Amino acid sequence: MLRLGTLTIPTPFVQAALSGYSDAPMRRLARRYACPYALNEVVLDRLVTQGGKTTRRITRLHQDDHPIGGQLMGSEPEQFAVAAAALVDAGYDVIDINFGCPVKKVLGRCRGGFLLSTPTMAIEILRRVYEAVGSRVPVTLKMRRGMDDSPESEISFFRILDAAFEIGLSAVTVHGRTVKQRYVGPSRWEFLSKVKRHVGDRKILGSGDVFSAMDCVRMLEQTGVDGVSVARGAIGNPWIFREAAAILAGDDWPAPPAIDEQRRAIEQHYLMTCDAYGPLKAAPLMRKFMVRYSELHPCYPDVKMAFLRVRDDAEWHTAIGRWYDPAGDWPVVTRRLRPEALVAAGASWDCSGVTSG
Repeated sequence: MLRLGTLTIPTPFVQAALSGYSDAPMRRLARRYACPYALNEVVLDRLVTQGGKTTRRITRLHQDDHPIGGQLMGSEPEQFAVAAAALVDAGYDVIDINFGCPVKKVLGRCRGGFLLSTPTMAIEILRRVYEAVGSRVPVTLKMRRGMDDSPESEISFFRILDAAFEIGLSAVTVHGRTVKQRYVGPSRWEFLSKVKRHVGDRKILGSGDVFSAMDCVRMLEQTGVDGVSVARGAIGNPWIFREAAAILAGDDWPAPPAIDEQRRAIEQHYLMTCDAYGPLKAAPLMRKFMVRYSELHPCYPDVKMAFLRVRDDAEWHTAIGRWYDPAGDWPVVTRRLRPEALVAAGASWDCSGVTSG
């Protein structure tokens, strides 16, 4: 169980905010596989209040998409606070502040991870947001372990971290890489342990290098954090939440989903994407998800390439019918934690003799 202020989450595994991915269809599908709490993809504060199609998409929430956190990014304390209030008015259950994005364009505009280098401004943003909505919903923070590996960067990190809890924030999610690392190199889980020891009984969620249900549980056990924020490991893998909950409860790691279960999940995801964006956009939007869904297929490279070529609804249904036919003579489904590493090492999947239907 994980508590974020007044919000109680039954299992300590949450779906992170993922730019370009954690939209309503991805979140809603994950909830059907035991994801207890999910965050919207990070949004720029001014987009919440400017009106128009983007604002309507951000503020349109489904009844089966709660509790939900709205993650905000920006550089102006006042605008941050206004946007936070607008998200709460729209029905968001938690406001999450992004001080972790390492994208060059974001840093150049003094947003995201850049704010870790300006503690005074970062703390002012935290204070303004909490004053605006802290009496209505929990406020949380996402940050990386610093701009870089310098002692000065670590001092700034802990200054912001301590201020967050002093102001009244309910939890802080810490990614074990620096901003300059981006996604290169390992996430330092030992730093998460250090942070948790520092804050005591205050709530810390860990992030970084969580690609399987076993990783989720290992992070809890090895670092002592209160929860795990699952980011890239949840793309095309909604089962990760159900599996992690089972392992935490002392059960065996469930078998990977069979072809028919994979197909049901993918078709649900596609239908929700059609609802959110329209059928003309659904197939192209789903290609990036299918790259990851295909990792669980016994014919991974062929399935991946087939869906990368999909251009419209008709081609989508043709590909699903070909590669996810539950009556097909498929090889045994096995869990491949990092299939790209196997491909690089020369592993192969022989599906030349597979028939469907």
